[in-house]
Amino acid sequence: MEAYAASERVLRLKNKMLAEPRYASIEQALIITQTYQENEQEPVIIKRALALKNALLKMEIGVDKEELIVGNRTKGVRAGVVFPESGSSWVDREFETLPVRPQDKFYVHDEDILLFRQQVKPYWENRSLEDVIRKRYGSEIDAIASVVKINQKDHAQGHICPDCKTWLLTGPTELKRQAEVEYVKTTGTKQNFYQSVMLVMDGVHAFMMRYHDLLLTTAAQTTNEAEQANLIDVAGICRNLSVSPPKSFHEAVQSLWFLFVVLQMESNASSFSPGRVDQYLYPFYKADLDAGKLTPAKALEIIECLWLKFNEIVYMRNAHSAKYFAGFPIGFNIAVGGLDEQGQSTENELSYLLLKAQEFIGLPQPNLSVRLNEGTSTELLEASIRVVAKGSGMPQFFNDKSIVPGILELGIEPADALNYAIVGCVEITTQGNNLGWSDAAMFNLNKTLELTLNHGVCLLTEKRLGKDFGGLDTYETFEQLENAFAKQIDFFLAKMIQACEQVEQAHMDILPSPFLSAVIQDCMEKGLDVTSGGAHYNLSGIQMIQVANLADSLAAIKKLVYDEQKITREILLKALQNNFIGYDIVRAMLLNKVDKYGNDVAWVDKIGAKWARYFRNQLQVYTNYRGGKYHTGMYTVSAHVPMGENVGASPDGRYAGTPLADGGMSPVYGRDSKGPTAVLKSVAELDNNLTTNGGLLNMKFLPDFFATETGIHKFAAFLRAFVDLEIPHIQFNVLNREDLLAAQANPENYRSLTVRVAGYTAYFTELDGKLQDEIIARTSYDAI
Repeated sequence: MEAYAASERVLRLKNKMLAEPRYASIEQALIITQTYQENEQEPVIIKRALALKNALLKMEIGVDKEELIVGNRTKGVRAGVVFPESGSSWVDREFETLPVRPQDKFYVHDEDILLFRQQVKPYWENRSLEDVIRKRYGSEIDAIASVVKINQKDHAQGHICPDCKTWLLTGPTELKRQAEVEYVKTTGTKQNFYQSVMLVMDGVHAFMMRYHDLLLTTAAQTTNEAEQANLIDVAGICRNLSVSPPKSFHEAVQSLWFLFVVLQMESNASSFSPGRVDQYLYPFYKADLDAGKLTPAKALEIIECLWLKFNEIVYMRNAHSAKYFAGFPIGFNIAVGGLDEQGQSTENELSYLLLKAQEFIGLPQPNLSVRLNEGTSTELLEASIRVVAKGSGMPQFFNDKSIVPGILELGIEPADALNYAIVGCVEITTQGNNLGWSDAAMFNLNKTLELTLNHGVCLLTEKRLGKDFGGLDTYETFEQLENAFAKQIDFFLAKMIQACEQVEQAHMDILPSPFLSAVIQDCMEKGLDVTSGGAHYNLSGIQMIQVANLADSLAAIKKLVYDEQKITREILLKALQNNFIGYDIVRAMLLNKVDKYGNDVAWVDKIGAKWARYFRNQLQVYTNYRGGKYHTGMYTVSAHVPMGENVGASPDGRYAGTPLADGGMSPVYGRDSKGPTAVLKSVAELDNNLTTNGGLLNMKFLPDFFATETGIHKFAAFLRAFVDLEIPHIQFNVLNREDLLAAQANPENYRSLTVRVAGYTAYFTELDGKLQDEIIARTSYDAI
């Protein structure tokens, strides 16, 4: 591949972005509130459309003279946007603590707190998504919170891959025209839907023209000829996009970014993902290249500017959710490589430029992924590995051989399965036609086991949370324990489904999303909002937390208590109830006398697979509120830390309140003693259909491993084995423990150090201390 150098322009823009402090912003909240107050008589979907349109017309905007790609949802970068339609009560409770909370801090302006409490909070009290769910079903959600974390309660739905290809072929003017055609044919709620699309497309047109005007104004005030020319050029692009689809590569990239800015302004949610950028942008790239209008180096600089824009948007969560989703995992996931329509491996020049952009930028966004298969070229594989070796935690790797059969079994059509994309961290989706609701809930299987062993009583609080199906002291056989565990899972699973239905209904009632619906296939044809089931696919994903601890715990009970009878049932229960205080020998036996998941020990690995399979099978009984299927995933984001805080001492020897295994399919750190290949073989016991909502395998390698061509070749062979074993996902941190400890001690010197958390990359120094400690403690490999 041609040699490239990092763009000086991009480096300057990057440094400016990183130097800008993060502030909470109430600007859009004020606009939304005023719009609702002035349009009380309108249907909710019209109010939503008007609120977005007014934000597009009125939000303060800004540009930098050197930018090749413009647009943001605030004038500043990395602002925490207050979004009252979805949640304002938590903002009121936490506003003063945003600058000092342990995770994901934001500065605040004192005058904003006053304005918020005077003009925003009073209107939205008992009207926001957060408050409505709390009123309708809050006590029931609280009752299961130690076992099940219900998500999407205070923000609009993200985790979606919009139809970027169609957006690039149409643009706002054409989408408005299509809505106008349908509007005159319909009445009632369908007419409201099409009217809402027309309104938001008017807003998008005006938003693009506002940037055109600002760029020209800035150019007129600029004396530097190169900067002036750039500003005029980008202004022309914005004007063209306001009335027609893109005609050049630069226009296509700018159009793509406008799409994601507006999606964020409508929903303020995480994980809107561009998908297979190298496939749908390639025709624009190739046409410009052939016409002599573009060079690969210039295309790379444009991509790098897009990469910077992805890092200018963060999502402000409440303090509790920030612990589960630490480090701003906004989730702009881009996939490289994969399969074409005939099922053949595909790549192109853009695939390599996207990798090169990540190598040069080295920031947390976009969440770059590479789709691997048996036909992936050695060139693409080794180019990806060289970027991994740089230490940014990207790209991560997905396995077509595992994922395509799994989602076909889920009912995804073959063409969509071959064209799958990734949203957020590791969640699998189809492109442009799916409301996958992939972050519906997290189910803590280890807490469920705890309640099964302790008569339904929490070890931490001594309160009854589950059903009393017995206890470890009453189960005379391992089979009796397993039967009780199954019943406890079923008990909480049913309650989880009821809570998920309440959340989905609230989204339909309060947060219809006309702009998003316009870029999701079937919604425009049906005249039906995406939240109401307008998408072609309507799935809901549930995460199983955490198979490694569960397998280790059940293996220990089976072997030491029931098979070998080296520990009595009563003593083990007492040891758990006392957090192993006074039971050091029992804990030592649990840790050292039983094989552990992650070491290619079939009987242990099969225990984890058995219970993941049971959970999935029980979940399949249910249908979500939009009429679609539930399915399962195995990933935690950063929830393995707070979810571990909710679990008492466990039979795998883990102390109460300490983190669960990271990732989702990963072994408990420190217990995978037989090397990375053994880990792969253990994870391969998990069926493909268990992770159709995404699976996550974390590994950490030392940088020295990649210092030679031999190391690169060995790593490529390792990834080929990953494909052959049909494991859905794998990702890598390439770091020295000493660097992480130094960053803890002197964070100001390591501001740009990024690490892989769990399906996403974050700035290490911005993570809470507990999560930093957990990442440092993960097993590091120096060989394969």
